[in-house]
Amino acid sequence: MKIGILQTGHAPDQIRESVGDYEDMFHSLLAAHGFDFQTWNVVDGAFPPGPDAADGWLVTGSKHGAYEDHPWIPPLESLIRAIRDSGRPLVGVCFGHQIIAQALGGRVEKFAGGWATGPQVYDLSEGGQITLNAWHQDQVVALPPGARVLATNPFCENAALAIGDSILTVQAHPEFGRDVIAGLLEHRAGGLVPDEQIADTRARLDTPTEGSDFGARIAAFFHQHASEGAI
Repeated sequence: MKIGILQTGHAPDQIRESVGDYEDMFHSLLAAHGFDFQTWNVVDGAFPPGPDAADGWLVTGSKHGAYEDHPWIPPLESLIRAIRDSGRPLVGVCFGHQIIAQALGGRVEKFAGGWATGPQVYDLSEGGQITLNAWHQDQVVALPPGARVLATNPFCENAALAIGDSILTVQAHPEFGRDVIAGLLEHRAGGLVPDEQIADTRARLDTPTEGSDFGARIAAFFHQHASEGAI
Protein backbone atom coordinates (compact mmCIF):
# COMPACT_ATOMS: atom_id res chain seq x y z
CA MET A 1 0.00 0.00 0.00
CA LYS A 2 1.38 3.39 -1.00
CA ILE A 3 1.03 6.29 1.42
CA GLY A 4 1.37 9.79 0.00
CA ILE A 5 2.91 12.17 2.52
CA LEU A 6 1.89 15.79 2.06
CA GLN A 7 4.70 17.59 3.85
CA THR A 8 3.58 21.02 5.00
CA GLY A 9 6.72 22.10 6.82
CA HIS A 10 10.30 21.13 7.59
CA ALA A 11 11.96 20.27 10.88
CA PRO A 12 14.66 22.67 12.08
CA ASP A 13 18.03 21.93 10.51
CA GLN A 14 19.51 20.85 13.84
CA ILE A 15 16.81 18.19 14.27
CA ARG A 16 17.07 16.98 10.67
CA GLU A 17 20.75 16.25 11.24
CA SER A 18 19.90 13.63 13.89
CA VAL A 19 16.38 12.28 13.26
CA GLY A 20 15.52 13.49 9.75
CA ASP A 21 12.69 15.61 8.41
CA TYR A 22 9.01 15.10 9.21
CA GLU A 23 8.58 12.55 6.41
CA ASP A 24 11.37 10.43 7.95
CA MET A 25 9.64 10.47 11.33
CA PHE A 26 6.49 9.03 9.76
CA HIS A 27 8.53 6.42 7.91
CA SER A 28 9.88 5.33 11.31
CA LEU A 29 6.48 5.45 13.00
CA LEU A 30 4.83 3.28 10.33
CA ALA A 31 7.85 1.20 9.26
CA ALA A 32 6.56 -2.11 10.63
CA HIS A 33 3.23 -1.96 8.83
CA GLY A 34 4.07 -2.77 5.21
CA PHE A 35 3.74 0.63 3.53
CA ASP A 36 5.58 2.28 0.69
CA PHE A 37 5.87 6.07 0.81
CA GLN A 38 6.12 8.99 -1.55
CA THR A 39 6.45 12.57 -0.33
CA TRP A 40 5.21 15.76 -1.95
CA ASN A 41 6.60 18.93 -0.35
CA VAL A 42 3.44 20.96 -0.68
CA VAL A 43 4.98 23.67 1.53
CA ASP A 44 7.41 24.23 -1.35
CA GLY A 45 4.67 24.09 -4.01
CA ALA A 46 5.08 20.42 -5.04
CA PHE A 47 1.70 18.72 -5.37
CA PRO A 48 0.58 15.28 -6.56
CA PRO A 49 -1.54 15.09 -9.74
CA GLY A 50 -4.58 14.01 -7.71
CA PRO A 51 -5.96 11.63 -5.08
CA ASP A 52 -5.22 8.54 -7.15
CA ALA A 53 -1.45 9.13 -6.90
CA ALA A 54 -1.47 7.13 -3.62
CA ASP A 55 -3.66 4.59 -1.84
CA GLY A 56 -3.81 6.65 1.35
CA TRP A 57 -2.71 10.12 2.39
CA LEU A 58 -1.06 11.76 5.39
CA VAL A 59 -0.74 15.51 6.05
CA THR A 60 2.17 16.42 8.34
CA GLY A 61 2.75 19.09 10.94
CA SER A 62 4.09 22.56 10.16
CA LYS A 63 5.24 25.75 11.85
CA HIS A 64 2.64 27.61 9.76
CA GLY A 65 -0.97 28.38 10.67
CA ALA A 66 -3.82 26.90 8.65
CA TYR A 67 -5.41 30.37 8.54
CA GLU A 68 -2.27 32.10 7.21
CA ASP A 69 -2.03 33.50 3.70
CA HIS A 70 0.34 31.14 1.91
CA PRO A 71 -0.03 30.28 -1.80
CA TRP A 72 0.09 26.53 -1.15
CA ILE A 73 -2.79 26.45 1.37
CA PRO A 74 -5.78 26.89 -1.01
CA PRO A 75 -4.60 24.11 -3.38
CA LEU A 76 -3.91 21.89 -0.37
CA GLU A 77 -7.46 22.45 0.86
CA SER A 78 -8.79 21.58 -2.60
CA LEU A 79 -6.71 18.39 -2.62
CA ILE A 80 -8.00 17.46 0.84
CA ARG A 81 -11.58 17.75 -0.41
CA ALA A 82 -10.73 15.70 -3.49
CA ILE A 83 -9.17 12.97 -1.34
CA ARG A 84 -12.27 12.99 0.87
CA ASP A 85 -14.48 12.63 -2.18
CA SER A 86 -12.35 9.78 -3.54
CA GLY A 87 -12.92 7.66 -0.44
CA ARG A 88 -9.21 7.12 0.09
CA PRO A 89 -8.09 7.17 3.73
CA LEU A 90 -6.68 10.47 4.92
CA VAL A 91 -4.76 11.12 8.16
CA GLY A 92 -3.74 14.52 9.51
CA VAL A 93 -1.29 15.25 12.33
CA CYS A 94 -1.08 18.63 14.15
CA PHE A 95 -1.19 21.17 11.28
CA GLY A 96 -2.60 18.31 9.21
CA HIS A 97 -5.39 17.87 11.76
CA GLN A 98 -6.11 21.59 11.58
CA ILE A 99 -5.97 22.11 7.81
CA ILE A 100 -8.20 19.09 7.16
CA ALA A 101 -10.78 20.41 9.61
CA GLN A 102 -10.59 23.88 8.05
CA ALA A 103 -10.81 22.57 4.48
CA LEU A 104 -13.95 20.61 5.35
CA GLY A 105 -15.80 23.44 7.10
CA GLY A 106 -14.31 23.69 10.59
CA ARG A 107 -12.45 26.60 12.16
CA VAL A 108 -8.89 26.91 13.45
CA GLU A 109 -7.64 29.66 15.76
CA LYS A 110 -4.54 30.62 17.72
CA PHE A 111 -5.51 29.42 21.18
CA ALA A 112 -5.62 32.17 23.79
CA GLY A 113 -4.63 29.67 26.47
CA GLY A 114 -1.13 29.28 25.06
CA TRP A 115 0.93 26.28 24.05
CA ALA A 116 0.87 22.53 24.61
CA THR A 117 4.45 21.24 24.65
CA GLY A 118 5.80 17.78 25.38
CA PRO A 119 3.88 14.85 26.90
CA GLN A 120 0.11 15.35 27.19
CA VAL A 121 -2.55 12.96 28.51
CA TYR A 122 -5.74 12.60 26.45
CA ASP A 123 -9.06 10.96 27.33
CA LEU A 124 -10.25 8.63 24.57
CA SER A 125 -13.91 8.47 23.54
CA GLU A 126 -13.68 4.67 23.57
CA GLY A 127 -12.47 4.76 27.18
CA GLY A 128 -9.04 4.99 28.75
CA GLN A 129 -6.25 7.46 28.13
CA ILE A 130 -3.21 7.89 25.91
CA THR A 131 -0.06 9.97 26.41
CA LEU A 132 1.41 11.63 23.32
CA ASN A 133 3.90 14.38 22.67
CA ALA A 134 2.38 17.66 21.49
CA TRP A 135 3.72 20.91 20.10
CA HIS A 136 1.07 23.49 19.19
CA GLN A 137 -0.73 26.68 20.00
CA ASP A 138 -3.34 26.62 17.21
CA GLN A 139 -6.41 24.47 17.76
CA VAL A 140 -9.54 23.31 15.96
CA VAL A 141 -12.23 25.34 17.74
CA ALA A 142 -15.24 24.45 15.55
CA LEU A 143 -15.76 21.00 14.06
CA PRO A 144 -16.47 20.36 10.39
CA PRO A 145 -19.76 18.65 9.52
CA GLY A 146 -19.71 14.93 10.22
CA ALA A 147 -16.82 15.08 12.70
CA ARG A 148 -16.69 13.03 15.89
CA VAL A 149 -14.29 13.77 18.76
CA LEU A 150 -12.06 10.77 19.52
CA ALA A 151 -9.74 12.33 22.11
CA THR A 152 -9.85 15.35 24.39
CA ASN A 153 -8.30 16.95 27.46
CA PRO A 154 -8.94 20.16 29.40
CA PHE A 155 -6.44 22.13 27.28
CA CYS A 156 -7.43 20.80 23.85
CA GLU A 157 -11.11 19.95 23.47
CA ASN A 158 -10.88 18.58 19.92
CA ALA A 159 -7.65 16.61 20.18
CA ALA A 160 -8.46 13.85 17.70
CA LEU A 161 -11.26 13.55 15.17
CA ALA A 162 -12.94 11.11 12.86
CA ILE A 163 -14.55 12.91 9.92
CA GLY A 164 -16.93 10.75 7.97
CA ASP A 165 -15.66 7.21 7.52
CA SER A 166 -12.28 7.75 5.88
CA ILE A 167 -10.55 10.60 7.75
CA LEU A 168 -8.61 10.40 11.03
CA THR A 169 -6.84 13.41 12.54
CA VAL A 170 -4.88 14.05 15.72
CA GLN A 171 -3.56 17.29 17.22
CA ALA A 172 -0.64 15.66 19.03
CA HIS A 173 2.48 14.20 17.39
CA PRO A 174 2.71 10.40 17.68
CA GLU A 175 5.79 10.62 15.43
CA PHE A 176 7.69 12.89 17.88
CA GLY A 177 10.01 11.17 20.30
CA ARG A 178 11.95 12.65 23.18
CA ASP A 179 14.77 13.91 20.99
CA VAL A 180 12.42 15.85 18.71
CA ILE A 181 10.78 17.67 21.62
CA ALA A 182 14.20 18.39 23.11
CA GLY A 183 15.33 19.82 19.77
CA LEU A 184 12.24 21.99 19.43
CA LEU A 185 12.76 23.31 22.95
CA GLU A 186 16.32 24.20 22.02
CA HIS A 187 15.82 25.58 18.52
CA ARG A 188 12.21 26.72 18.09
CA ALA A 189 10.66 27.52 21.49
CA GLY A 190 12.59 30.67 22.34
CA GLY A 191 10.43 33.79 22.05
CA LEU A 192 7.29 31.69 21.49
CA VAL A 193 6.87 29.46 24.53
CA PRO A 194 7.16 31.01 28.03
CA ASP A 195 10.46 30.28 29.78
CA GLU A 196 8.74 28.55 32.71
CA GLN A 197 6.91 26.23 30.32
CA ILE A 198 10.14 25.45 28.47
CA ALA A 199 11.75 24.46 31.77
CA ASP A 200 8.74 22.36 32.82
CA THR A 201 8.64 20.57 29.47
CA ARG A 202 12.36 19.89 29.62
CA ALA A 203 11.87 18.33 33.07
CA ARG A 204 9.19 16.00 31.64
CA LEU A 205 11.10 14.85 28.55
CA ASP A 206 11.53 11.30 29.85
CA THR A 207 7.81 10.78 30.50
CA PRO A 208 6.79 7.58 28.66
CA THR A 209 4.58 8.25 25.64
CA GLU A 210 2.49 5.96 23.44
CA GLY A 211 3.29 7.25 19.98
CA SER A 212 3.93 3.77 18.62
CA ASP A 213 0.49 2.67 19.80
CA PHE A 214 -1.14 5.55 17.97
CA GLY A 215 1.05 4.76 14.96
CA ALA A 216 -0.41 1.24 14.97
CA ARG A 217 -3.87 2.80 15.05
CA ILE A 218 -3.02 4.95 12.03
CA ALA A 219 -1.67 1.91 10.18
CA ALA A 220 -4.80 -0.13 10.94
CA PHE A 221 -6.94 2.78 9.77
CA PHE A 222 -5.07 2.93 6.46
CA HIS A 223 -5.33 -0.79 5.86
CA GLN A 224 -9.00 -0.99 6.83
CA HIS A 225 -10.19 1.92 4.74
CA ALA A 226 -8.04 1.10 1.73
CA SER A 227 -9.72 -2.30 1.58
CA GLU A 228 -13.17 -0.75 2.04
CA GLY A 229 -12.74 2.17 -0.36
CA ALA A 230 -12.72 2.46 -4.11
CA ILE A 231 -9.00 1.78 -4.52
